[in-house]
Amino acid sequence: MNAKFLNKDIYKYANLILSLIGSFWLISLFELIMAKSTQTPFILALLYKLINDFWGGLIIGLLVFPLCLIINKFAKKQVFNIIKVLFVIIVIIQFSLVKYSLTTLLNLGADLLGYSLDDIFNTVSSSESFSIAYFIPFIVFPVLFFLVQRLLAIYSNERILIAGGLIGVLLFGSLKLVLTNVSEVSFQNKIAFLTSDIIKFQNEKNRLNAYNFNRNDYPLLKPFSQSKDVLSPFFNITQEKPNIVVLIVEGLGSEFVGNRTYSGFTPYLDGLISKSLYWENFVSTTGRTFGVVPSLLGSLPFGETGFLELPKTPSHISLISVLKANDYSTSYYSGDQSSFDKKINFFEYNDIDNVIDENKYGPEYIKTEANSGGFSWGYPDSEIFKKTLATIDKYPEPRLDIIMTLSNHEPFNFPNKAYYESKVDSILNSNKKFNIPQEEILEYKDIYTSLYYTDSSIKDFMNTYKKREDFNNTIFIITGDHRLIPIPQKDKLCRFHVPLYIYSPLLKQPETFKSVSSHWDIAPSLLSFLMNNYPFNKLDETAWMGNGLDTTKAFRNINKIPLMRYKGSVNDYIYKDYLYSDGELYKINEDFGTYKVHEEALTNAIADSLLAFKKVNAYITKRNKIFPDSLNIYVKPKIDFSNEQLAMISTMAKDKTFDEAFKIAQNKAFNKKREEARLLCDYILSELPNHSDARTLKGRTLAWDGDYVNSEIELLNVIKRSPFYFDSYLALLDLYWWSEQEKKSENLFKQALKNKIDNPDLSFKMANAYNRLNNKTLAVKLMDSLVNKYPDNADYIAFKKALN
Repeated sequence: MNAKFLNKDIYKYANLILSLIGSFWLISLFELIMAKSTQTPFILALLYKLINDFWGGLIIGLLVFPLCLIINKFAKKQVFNIIKVLFVIIVIIQFSLVKYSLTTLLNLGADLLGYSLDDIFNTVSSSESFSIAYFIPFIVFPVLFFLVQRLLAIYSNERILIAGGLIGVLLFGSLKLVLTNVSEVSFQNKIAFLTSDIIKFQNEKNRLNAYNFNRNDYPLLKPFSQSKDVLSPFFNITQEKPNIVVLIVEGLGSEFVGNRTYSGFTPYLDGLISKSLYWENFVSTTGRTFGVVPSLLGSLPFGETGFLELPKTPSHISLISVLKANDYSTSYYSGDQSSFDKKINFFEYNDIDNVIDENKYGPEYIKTEANSGGFSWGYPDSEIFKKTLATIDKYPEPRLDIIMTLSNHEPFNFPNKAYYESKVDSILNSNKKFNIPQEEILEYKDIYTSLYYTDSSIKDFMNTYKKREDFNNTIFIITGDHRLIPIPQKDKLCRFHVPLYIYSPLLKQPETFKSVSSHWDIAPSLLSFLMNNYPFNKLDETAWMGNGLDTTKAFRNINKIPLMRYKGSVNDYIYKDYLYSDGELYKINEDFGTYKVHEEALTNAIADSLLAFKKVNAYITKRNKIFPDSLNIYVKPKIDFSNEQLAMISTMAKDKTFDEAFKIAQNKAFNKKREEARLLCDYILSELPNHSDARTLKGRTLAWDGDYVNSEIELLNVIKRSPFYFDSYLALLDLYWWSEQEKKSENLFKQALKNKIDNPDLSFKMANAYNRLNNKTLAVKLMDSLVNKYPDNADYIAFKKALN
């Protein structure tokens, strides 16, 4: 590399590094101003961020410098323009990460690796309202980068740059060593955190993969007799098996119920505490929704990025599979797509009877209005409960009904919102005393309104359920998936702090427990209770992560509870009355608050305990060592692809999204390569069982090959999953035409009309079927309607004439 660059242009490069650092500082100032609330004084928090941004910018500059030298060799005249563009991109990335942090109250890290592009888009779309104003900062901060760079060029020289750089290194280096809290996650440079967290995650993954698991056992396996039945003393036992309703409430943290910090807007749930078995120091094992289903229903481990993200589902049992094997009807109700976070895969594996999600709501239900970006999560809480109550009588008792709410989540929209805002205003204008200033409540009024709406929806659901004959023999389990995110969190534990209610007319009396339990403990305790008191096929062995609910009234924790904050490394761990988080140790008090302590020996011991868990977690999920296949009579095995099929799938769909793979399958099908098309469809359906297009295409290709029986099975499966997806009806009508089963066509057409599916192709095909059934009256009636609606359609006109 020539000396001319090193002697002259190095100062231009130093100017760009300092401009990058200055841009980081301006972005951090913006972040702190917009953060609204922080536990650290503003000036001190700003100082911490200035220190970390300095080192973050300096390290980026040093890492990019070799690239600068390489570019200089091939494009000397453009080298600094290229580096400026690169630094502008870095500034935009830094600001984007700050926007993410302001929304989620988390720095984006290795969890980026655990989400699909669709999941990321849905999450961001739900949290942000896109407009011209939204994108202004993405322009402003790059402009500020150029402004800082220009000002440095005008008002500094080589000596000032050298002196400033050295003073910065000495000053910020000394402060980083002296200030103990400067390395807190919330103060770290966002790009530096993202990079270091991914590197840390990958290194830990590699270490665990390289760990020599010199064992072939099932570490979680133990005799069922060791599972304590702690719930029986609290219940009156009846002859009939009780119905179980599991209600998972989006964003319901313990701080929002009872008499906690942010309480006052869930009056029904507040009143339910005194009528239930209530655990006030209860935790979710994950900080986002992705973990609640496998933890609560299966007491299952995490895997690398969440149990539902495992590429191959290990053998396991759950409340769903065991209750189904004991004559329970099993159903899941939600208002969004069950494919989000791959929940549907869990339900499919456990052979649930019914999944009622966004695909199964008819026009009589009101969907949540889309935000400015056009995104809607689906149907709001009141509609979910309405759908549940309209559906459950179709299925025989006893029942397991799992209901997951939705509305207490960004963007906090739901029908008739103004009415609930007026209710919140009434509460604020009453004489009620709050634990926080009313100004803080008004700042997050949307969220408190949403809480009140969700609480009211639960109240209406429960009051309606009370009028049912089966209410007196029903057990309700109510908990949150995690603590809602946007309202500031007082510490690292409160994100996981959720309530647990067990409410039932079968209870002898209500009780409140201060002992610590988690979602992992629900399935073991509930199944032990049911199997010890009702005619159940007994389990010989169990494989739970949890030990069962602790019904001690005094505050204590006898469990070791790893906590997965997001889809990444497990960095939080409850051990006795301590929280270990990101290498720091915190004491947990009886009010479930925390304060930092410095006990090096204990910190190291807890870190070793967490590492031991991680090794077991990796072993049992990678080696299929949770529950033996030989003992698992409860589930249908998932289809395995042969090595030859996997190689073929890789050739056709490597690095392709599922939608891109579907397009390839379509082309294969249309080019008479139907086996390859079906293989791609099976590949898609193995990960996305509700992919209606893929299943319909598979059904069509089977019909084209004359396999009408299996074609009908696949196409009816589509309708079962998505009863308002009209293309499956069209495919079935074609199938019945080819196989000369027109009577089935008539029944299918009636089902489509019942579901209010109005499609001209459907009517046209049915008119042909009626003609073949010698029912010309109905055929003519359909064609009259079609010609009236579509007077220029030559096919419709010609067929109508033929009928006459």
